[in-house]
Amino acid sequence: MSASPDQILTVEQMRGAEQALIDAGSSVDALMQIAGRGAAEWVWRMAGRHRVTVLCGPGNNGGDGYVIAEAIREKGGRVTVIAATEAKTDAARAAKDLYGGDIVGAEADVHGEVLVDCLFGSGLTRPLTEEHLDLITGLAARHRQRIAVDIPSGVQSDSGMLLNEDLPDFDLTLSLGAWKLAHFLMPSAAKMGRMRLVGIGVGAVEGAAQRIVQPIIAPPPPDAHKYRRGLLAVVGGEMPGAALLACEAAQGAGAGYVKLFAKRPLNAPAGLVVDGGQLSDVLTDHRNTAILAGPGLGRHAEAREKLAIALADPVAAVLDADALVLLGARQLSERSAPVVATPHEGELLALERAFALDGVGSKLERAAELARASGMVIVAKGPDTVIAAPDGRLACAERATSWLSTAGTGDVLAGAIASRLAAGSETFEAACDGVWLHGEAARLCRPAFTAGELASAMPDALAACL
Repeated sequence: MSASPDQILTVEQMRGAEQALIDAGSSVDALMQIAGRGAAEWVWRMAGRHRVTVLCGPGNNGGDGYVIAEAIREKGGRVTVIAATEAKTDAARAAKDLYGGDIVGAEADVHGEVLVDCLFGSGLTRPLTEEHLDLITGLAARHRQRIAVDIPSGVQSDSGMLLNEDLPDFDLTLSLGAWKLAHFLMPSAAKMGRMRLVGIGVGAVEGAAQRIVQPIIAPPPPDAHKYRRGLLAVVGGEMPGAALLACEAAQGAGAGYVKLFAKRPLNAPAGLVVDGGQLSDVLTDHRNTAILAGPGLGRHAEAREKLAIALADPVAAVLDADALVLLGARQLSERSAPVVATPHEGELLALERAFALDGVGSKLERAAELARASGMVIVAKGPDTVIAAPDGRLACAERATSWLSTAGTGDVLAGAIASRLAAGSETFEAACDGVWLHGEAARLCRPAFTAGELASAMPDALAACL
């Protein structure tokens, strides 16, 4: 299978992928040279001829550090290697022997411009010792810029958990061979800074999660009309502003016709159709291609009735906000059309209770379990956003701007996903595309933007995909 630069591997999957390369004729030493020298190119770009300090641990991550140091030395760079402990693997010892510069011990008082952390890699499962923690935090304080190789030392790769408190932040993280889950899951993702992938020839791994990338979206065909581009029905509720935000986002994300079903008078824009008829009547329109329920819906008896009517429509649905709190397993038991759910952490907990799940594991594991139990595509949103499908497909979003932490941005996300679903995208694909558009729209906004400004930026985000 051909290389897949967007796959995200667990520790076990990465070991299997490396073993496949070895079985095909490579070796641990050869792979270490490829990875280390590839990482050294990024270190050189950041450091140039400024002083570089490489902190090497006992395992193969330390071996990568010796290779990086030798590559920098060969370029004429100034590099100091700190051996935190003796190399303990054959490959690390071989890489150390090939390094032609001086090596100092952990007690050395080293200062420099760039620190390269090769103490421990993705296989770490226990906290750093006090000695190692003091070493890396002290070095981080004495260097202006910091680079982590593979993942920062002290991070659990598969869960994204920090195994120690007070770990340093990094300006750049260089993932070796493939992306790891910790690069996308909080709280570790907040430590990573910019991220770059250093390839070693890893092939596609079956069942791997995928990084959400910019989609390619085709413009409407020359003979398109509003219904062929997709009719999205949005169910309004007691808080009309949330539904209006979702509608504006949906219009900007490509759906040809967005219709809001709401009774009370709204300050709706002229380009939005608002239908105040009986919901049970208007949702029987056979031209509907998707439905969105939840933003501003409310949680009273009328809201429950609206949700039941929405779920009776035999088209794909997106459920958000209040709909997720009202949802129970029985409401999906007779539904055959696909559903996308977009919970934040509190709503994720409510859904786990509704489907009798214990909520144990990483965010991605929890989303995957909920997807299997409910049959829904789960978009578990937040500072880290992950997507899980009932068939086992998994995806993680890159970190978006933290300015998204404002009221109403979740309604915009729901509208973007529903729009792509209405336009004809497959459910999991629509969820991934909507998440990417949401993050790109936020990137295009000025700081401290409102949810309304975010929704207004959706057409520009879409334009990047055409």
